[in-house]
Amino acid sequence: QVQLVESEGGLVQAGGSLRLSCAASRRTLRSYAMGWFRQAPGKEREFVAGINWSGDTAYYADSVKGRFTISRDNAKSTVYLQMNSLEPEDTAVYYCAADSGSLRKLYSTNTSDYWGQGTQVTVSS
Repeated sequence: QVQLVESEGGLVQAGGSLRLSCAASRRTLRSYAMGWFRQAPGKEREFVAGINWSGDTAYYADSVKGRFTISRDNAKSTVYLQMNSLEPEDTAVYYCAADSGSLRKLYSTNTSDYWGQGTQVTVSS
């Protein structure tokens, strides 16, 4: 059974920063594209950021471009999401995802192979 275990989110003031991490239970996920999605109350889950298996290509939603950075450490089977200049609109449950297909497939569909349990991020104004 593959597990994606996300770090705890938290409550942060607008303009602040937070870093999320997601650890995979299997080393084989090192060959997977990894990403982050989020779901705000009353809204559908949306793509936030993704990174290819080698870590040399990343893709971001327009709403977070320039503020969020995704990275990965394959030696630790872990992917990170550094979130800066947080806004109240970033409040959501954040989910880690792993996709055996391409980075394009990860960010253009909502059908990744594995998902984390979700972690709450709340940004106060």
